[in-house]
Amino acid sequence: MCVQMASLMSRALRSSQSALAGQARTMARKASTLSPQMVDVGSKPTTRRTARSGCTVIVGREVAAALATKSVAKGDVFTVSEVAGIMAAKRTPELLPLCHPLPLTRATVQCTLDRENALVHVTADVSCDGQTGVEMESLAAASTAALCIYDMCKPISKGIVITNLRLLSKSGGKSGDYVSPDP
Repeated sequence: MCVQMASLMSRALRSSQSALAGQARTMARKASTLSPQMVDVGSKPTTRRTARSGCTVIVGREVAAALATKSVAKGDVFTVSEVAGIMAAKRTPELLPLCHPLPLTRATVQCTLDRENALVHVTADVSCDGQTGVEMESLAAASTAALCIYDMCKPISKGIVITNLRLLSKSGGKSGDYVSPDP
């Protein structure tokens, strides 16, 4: 019985090794064709592209009070954060290596304090006339504005949380329009 069990286990091991070797060869072939590359958008038509992204910054009561009274030591948090977000939209290809440089026609960021709930809502709108979408530029703008809020307010509280970064909507391009089901 033990000899049969050993023989059976030996065959199973050889069989699984062979299957694993086959899987490894398949994965190696796929990996060689999936090397990082910028997608060629040269043949795509130029169309109007827009994207809106947002996130929420949970700041806590003490930071919310400082934001409401504009008493943060580093200065006007919302103005600086909004400008930082716009700068991020313009520099997205430098941060995300496979993003195309795009001729942005508009980039706006709005930071809104919800003092009662100790939150800041960040919204970023980006548009261009181009051959690829501006979703990543919009997401980069919203996230950078949120990071700037954290940076400027961290002397008051290090417990600030950035949450719910998401694409809210987009228009243009082959894939058409999108509106988040959870605005």
